[in-house]
Amino acid sequence: MNLILRLYAGTVFQTEYCYEGAKKVRYDFDKVIERRNTQSTKWDSVKALFGSDDVLPLWVADMDFRIPQPVIDAISERLKHPVFGYTRVSSNTIGAVTQRLESKYGWKVSPESVIITPGVVPAVNAAVRAYAGEGGAVVVQSPAYPPFWATGPNNKVRTVTNLLRYEGGRYEMDFEALEKAFAESGAKAMILCSPHNPVGRVWTREELLKVGEIALSAGAVVISDEIHCELIHKGHKHIPFASLSPEFAANSITCLAASKTFNIPGMHCSVAIIPDEDMRKRFNEARAGLQGTPDFLAIIAMEAAFRYGDEWLEQVLDYIEGNLEFLMKYMEERIPAIKPVRPEGTYLVWLDCSGLGISDPKELQKFFNEKAKVGMNAGYTFGPGGENFMRMNIACSRSILQEALRRIEEAVNLL
Repeated sequence: MNLILRLYAGTVFQTEYCYEGAKKVRYDFDKVIERRNTQSTKWDSVKALFGSDDVLPLWVADMDFRIPQPVIDAISERLKHPVFGYTRVSSNTIGAVTQRLESKYGWKVSPESVIITPGVVPAVNAAVRAYAGEGGAVVVQSPAYPPFWATGPNNKVRTVTNLLRYEGGRYEMDFEALEKAFAESGAKAMILCSPHNPVGRVWTREELLKVGEIALSAGAVVISDEIHCELIHKGHKHIPFASLSPEFAANSITCLAASKTFNIPGMHCSVAIIPDEDMRKRFNEARAGLQGTPDFLAIIAMEAAFRYGDEWLEQVLDYIEGNLEFLMKYMEERIPAIKPVRPEGTYLVWLDCSGLGISDPKELQKFFNEKAKVGMNAGYTFGPGGENFMRMNIACSRSILQEALRRIEEAVNLL
């Protein structure tokens, strides 16, 4: 691989990464990488979170895999320059975003619609502040990613629950209840998680159209968190909400990042896409003084990932698919009391543990922490509907996943 550094006139420091005559890199995801003592939230917080150092952490959504080589190369090249000054977002970075959206989804986004933000959660909070309005309300579809529940209290906004329907091992939206939630609360915003974390649904075109129509009728903005949009399992397809119609685009903000897809969550850089000019103005006013430009290395990492990360992504998706099939078969044959909800996207598996007969959600969490010695996210932290569930991160080496399942099997057999 030849990494080419180019300096552009009028730019403090800008890089373009060109891989000329590059050989295909084969990544070894079976290799276990020691992450302890690297200030890893996932691994170095084990004792504090789960009570013991010998708990296997399969919780927070980062992968245990090495990141794409082009991202490492891009960061390494920039570190050769001895000045780490204030950084601006270049047209090249914006171009990497718009080109990727068009190539992946056929979604043409104007450069002025793209705002670079220091994380999807900060962007969602700013959007709730901008569009729900102080004293207003925001609709959250439960069970939901825990930080969504904090957006209301953070911004002096009421949180309204729209419970997803769980039937036959699959989740569906309850559109009648959604309409009712808007009508009764007067909410002027909703958070759409697409693909959905934690239940793993990749919403269909028909489902998204219905959501958009309901939101338009209610005069409510759709805040679409699409951070897992490229982590899609075979047989499913992600559709950006705003790409469905000009009306939806003008009534929404789309939040996404390279962080989950390319395993760079420690690089706090994300994208907010807001086609409507007035909505962009309101969003920027809501975050003024609270959010700045992301770290310069984070910007470089995101651009390199979007431009040159597909070889890695193709391989990691295949590996995660293999992990998923391994888990589904193992649990069906050896731990039938636990029913995994097969995800259509993400590398997170929502485990229905109601068959274990542990009715107290905190006792269920304690069982996995203390008896199975496997650290996962407790379902009750995801809000109503999550009480009998646990969320497992399977983006790890197969040997770690196998050991975690062995521990769970042994603990279940002792119940």
